[in-house]
Amino acid sequence: MKEKFTHINKNNQPKMVNVGDKKITKRTAIAKAEMFLGKEIINHFNDKELVTKKGPVFQTAIIAGIQAVKKTSELIPMCHPLLINGVDITIEIIDKEQVEIFCKVSIEGKTGVEMEALTGANITALTIYDMCKSISQKMVIKNLRLVKKTGGKSDVFLSE
Repeated sequence: MKEKFTHINKNNQPKMVNVGDKKITKRTAIAKAEMFLGKEIINHFNDKELVTKKGPVFQTAIIAGIQAVKKTSELIPMCHPLLINGVDITIEIIDKEQVEIFCKVSIEGKTGVEMEALTGANITALTIYDMCKSISQKMVIKNLRLVKKTGGKSDVFLSE
């Protein structure tokens, strides 16, 4: 059986999915982004943070990611505005050149939060880029992906 796109109506026009008849369930999504910063940038960090003239890099990036989660429906046309229960973003230096970003979003609602988690992880990475570009512009944001989704029709656990 051929799967159908949910955001296309019978006339092949865009539509926003009607979630009115869905049950409210607990839903979570975790997205991950990897980011190459390079030794030149990582060497500036003390105690897992770098303070620049623009402020603390990771703390500022986390706040930007949280704001992005809340604004996802304004950025992606078919996303529903959601009452977010919680956002938890972590940034870890994993070696002398790279960091990992995880964004976990949770709600009790009628639709999932995958797009919100992906948006949060991506904007967190972009904020790190913005705050560190004066040191080096060789940074690379890579492998943005969903790693876990719970609630709704099915739970999905992908490789981290």
